[in-house]
Amino acid sequence: MPKPSQPKQPTKEEINSWIIKYQQYGDEEAQNRVVMHYKTMVEAIARKYSNGKSYQEDIAQVGMVGLLGAIQRFDPSVGKSFEAFAIPTIIGEIKRYLRDKTWSVHVPRKIKELGPKIKSMVERLTIELQRSPKIEEIAEELQVSEEEVLEVMEMGKSYQALSVDHVIEPDSDGNAVTLLDVVGKQDEGYEKVTQRIVLEQVLPILDERERLIIHYTFIENLSQKETGERLGISQMHVSRLHRKVIKKLQNAIYCDQLTKERASMK
Repeated sequence: MPKPSQPKQPTKEEINSWIIKYQQYGDEEAQNRVVMHYKTMVEAIARKYSNGKSYQEDIAQVGMVGLLGAIQRFDPSVGKSFEAFAIPTIIGEIKRYLRDKTWSVHVPRKIKELGPKIKSMVERLTIELQRSPKIEEIAEELQVSEEEVLEVMEMGKSYQALSVDHVIEPDSDGNAVTLLDVVGKQDEGYEKVTQRIVLEQVLPILDERERLIIHYTFIENLSQKETGERLGISQMHVSRLHRKVIKKLQNAIYCDQLTKERASMK
């Protein structure tokens, strides 16, 4: 019997057209076509990062979130293929999930691998010695340095993060004091004032439409589609102008900072 023919794979142009339909018109059918086409790719990436663990399905779901984000942010006019844009986005979303799911802070792999060995050794030596083992005894049994044992024990405290509601101690009035009460908070106002001053110095280099694009996207937080509707141009045109404006502002700010640095050196 002849083998059933494989379904025709969509071209790059067809995929881009689906993405544009979704971005500009909210066409969910076009979005679903992209999702179904790349579902197998997302599942393959999930298998690689789950390594057969029980949360592989969870990672696949996270990968799908990354795929949906890539569909929303991809700009076909750049010329890059959607796969080249989507794969790093999907992997980045999965890595963030795995980072948040496991350790509270990033630690070297060697430290993670040594941690369970130290835990088992402490339990065994405690039974054998009928007391808590010393650092040098643990290090000798595992044939590692005492510094490594101490480092792993310290890092182990970061495996589970404490809630900001964790009670530290009562205050003088007997009220509970939590981590949230003692954690400092950076005042964002100072940074915003500095940014506003810098922007006011360079904004005059933009024409009226360019200033409107900055106002709509950064001040009013409108999407590129909504900005295009207000300006009477397409979303693709807004995207190109947006990149051009950002580049112009970056160059202007760089030149302004360079001038100030040279003046301060005189």
